[in-house]
Amino acid sequence: MKVGFVSLGCTKNLVVTEEVIEIFKKHDFEIVNDASQAEIILINTCGFIESAKQEAIDTILEMAEYKKRKCKYLIVIGCLVERYKEDLEKLIPEVDLFISIKEYGSLWEKIQNLIGKESKRDEKYNILDFENRVITTGENYAYLKIAEGCSNNCTYCAIPYIQGKYISRKKEDIINEAKELAKKGFKELVVIAQDTTKYGIDIYGRPALAELLQELCKIEGFKWIRFLYAYPETITDELIDVVKNNDKICKYFDMPIQHISNKVLKRMNRKSDKQSIENTISKIRKEIPNVILRTTLIVGFPGETKEDFDELYEFVKWAKFDKLGTFMYSKEDGTPAAKLKEQIHPMTKKSRYNKIMQLQKEISKKNLENKLGNTYECLIENASFDGKYYIGRTYMDVPDEDGVIFIKKEKEIPFGTFVNCKIVDVRDYDLIGEIEN
Repeated sequence: MKVGFVSLGCTKNLVVTEEVIEIFKKHDFEIVNDASQAEIILINTCGFIESAKQEAIDTILEMAEYKKRKCKYLIVIGCLVERYKEDLEKLIPEVDLFISIKEYGSLWEKIQNLIGKESKRDEKYNILDFENRVITTGENYAYLKIAEGCSNNCTYCAIPYIQGKYISRKKEDIINEAKELAKKGFKELVVIAQDTTKYGIDIYGRPALAELLQELCKIEGFKWIRFLYAYPETITDELIDVVKNNDKICKYFDMPIQHISNKVLKRMNRKSDKQSIENTISKIRKEIPNVILRTTLIVGFPGETKEDFDELYEFVKWAKFDKLGTFMYSKEDGTPAAKLKEQIHPMTKKSRYNKIMQLQKEISKKNLENKLGNTYECLIENASFDGKYYIGRTYMDVPDEDGVIFIKKEKEIPFGTFVNCKIVDVRDYDLIGEIEN
């Protein structure tokens, strides 16, 4: 039978999808990219915020239309199912099987019971396994998930209720997986977890990300190693030193801070305050002059006053983040923040969102203009539709998240090649470059 997959939400979700694809592949199913050709369609959903939930519902209904054609079975798994399984079963009868995260241990058993496929006897063929997955991100980079869940308990966030508490993987297992990825020829390793800087605290009694990164740097084959979702309160001097002193590690900190007003941070149950965040930013920039800083913010959190927002706005002016994403607060079922009475009007949220993003657009362009004339090592990954430009990335760009460099195509260069590229022009979030001979 032919199977098609849709993976929604974050990169951590994508890793799970890749594991599920591998199980189907081991049981001799044909994997297809065209939903119209699939006899089985499996959707891995996100249920983090309202917009993600709506996207998941829309996608399920869209894929359900294929049951009128070739599709025989529609299977839905993931975060949305973990939160709302009973409701979904009633509301969307077109779906043949819903599997929640807590049921992943028997995922294949449930699927085979549905489709009548005999299972292979060896248990390793029937379970989700980090080291056995089909990488779906192309030939250049792969994600390495080092932990599950989250124990930060931010008051706006449903992830601890969906994914459970933070559980680190053993360092030995992570290293073995990374070695296998290196053998397969991936040039970039992207280390992920809900909070990478908490890695190791639960099993080793201390933050162990710095130590893990040093071990990963010893593996031959990777050109770039980067880590995402580094919470500011656990960015240690040791971690900064490891990033500074290892050539393989991209000089890039993805540091979600969400807000800067101490009052709002406290209501969010964040573990850092304004002074410590500013100190961390200053320290990183002092130690690593060419570092790229990325963050995410939430505007319109319950009780956020005009003064709180103005403080955030001025902070963004001061910090001059290279990359910045903003979310409008989403009231999520079961979270403490959803019960707060001082909910912000949607129009106010939208206005504050627009102000921050307009400011960041100006900051981003100035930051990029400062790179004019500089030369960077660039990974060629694709070409523009008109064929006039190659599309590449430097250490400054997370795949599928950040901007790119458009490089004038003057000669044929295979995708996956590293070249030296001089920056000759800028756009709001992207760069224009020329290959240096």
